[in-house]
Amino acid sequence: MAVTVGRVGIWQGSWLWRGPEAAEAIAELDELGYGALWLGRADGIWDQLADLLGASRRIALVTGIASVWLESPADMAAHTAALTAAHPGRFLLGIGASHAPAVEAQTDQTYAKPYSKVVEFLDGLDAATPPVPVDERVIAALGPRTVKLSGERALGAHPYLTTPEHTREAREILGDGPLLAPEQKVVLETDPVKARALGRAKVSNPYLKLPNYVNNLLRLGFSREEIDAASDGVVDALVAWGSPDAIAERIRAHHEAGADHVSVQVLTDDDALPRAQFRELAKVLL
Repeated sequence: MAVTVGRVGIWQGSWLWRGPEAAEAIAELDELGYGALWLGRADGIWDQLADLLGASRRIALVTGIASVWLESPADMAAHTAALTAAHPGRFLLGIGASHAPAVEAQTDQTYAKPYSKVVEFLDGLDAATPPVPVDERVIAALGPRTVKLSGERALGAHPYLTTPEHTREAREILGDGPLLAPEQKVVLETDPVKARALGRAKVSNPYLKLPNYVNNLLRLGFSREEIDAASDGVVDALVAWGSPDAIAERIRAHHEAGADHVSVQVLTDDDALPRAQFRELAKVLL
């Protein structure tokens, strides 16, 4: 059964969706009309996914992403099959190459040839019993080669920490048909000093120190000096801030550039679920 994620979803770290509030919060997202909840740092959270799916009735859940270095394709396929059997059409497996510091800190593997690792992992998902169908998986993709792969061997691409300009380029690579679902960070704050300070704090470390993201920004035309300094231009490109209407304009820009779905990550200065912001954004996005 095909998974439908709608036009707009929410992206938040999986660690925020634990505890007694999680069930109530995802049920509310469901009622508000968001199409999907993307869970970041999604390795080994299968029980949590089952609980969240059980606490809601319609919204899709997506791993954004599960690292191809931390679990075998066979195990990931088995968990995917179990979730899909229990909740048909509501779980989408998002996989990706992650980043060298995370992989080498968590495993005894050397982070090398990440593109080949993703291809090998996809081969494993195809060979598993049962396999993960192409239309039930997405790939974290920034560079042109991985974007192209995501259209050939998955439902589509999930670019993270990117811009409408990247969305336009990704759509040109994918062509019509494959899913294009970029993530967009947002700050509901109209004071530019406060908004940029929060945005800069969230993107500077670790994202602007990781080669995957740095190389993507270089491809988009930013200088190494701008990236290293997390300049206002870089922050404004990566983090939409302002009123709900200003946020909606950035989401619209992604859609106009070719996105089928945009996953909105609300940034705050604490680790609480930003449920008030979810409600406020729903009024203009859904």
